[in-house]
Amino acid sequence: MAEYRLGEVEMKFASLVWDNEPIKSGELAKLCDKELGWKKSTTYTVLKRLCGKGIFENDKGTVISRVSYDKFRAVQSEQFVDEAFEGSLPGFVAAFCSRKKLSKEEVNELKRIIGDGINDAG
Repeated sequence: MAEYRLGEVEMKFASLVWDNEPIKSGELAKLCDKELGWKKSTTYTVLKRLCGKGIFENDKGTVISRVSYDKFRAVQSEQFVDEAFEGSLPGFVAAFCSRKKLSKEEVNELKRIIGDGINDAG
């Protein structure tokens, strides 16, 4: 599994791409200037770094994602559970629930998600 680790600034940049893709690289530079106060060179440096990580692609001046936002979050969640709970999802849920009581709606939603996951896997 690829590792997608982004710092706070890279995450802000990535969110701009995901929210506006496909986007011409020149328009992305203007957007980053407006939203992040970045110079064009900074935009292209960060874009190149994230393309190198396999998250985005700059194809003939058009920036698109190679990894969707949902997939990105899923991979980050898996990495967190792997690192912090030795891969134990039940361990993560137990730790989470020890400090925050789940509502009935949340429990039902989790049951639905788990049921969908079992159906998809089988």
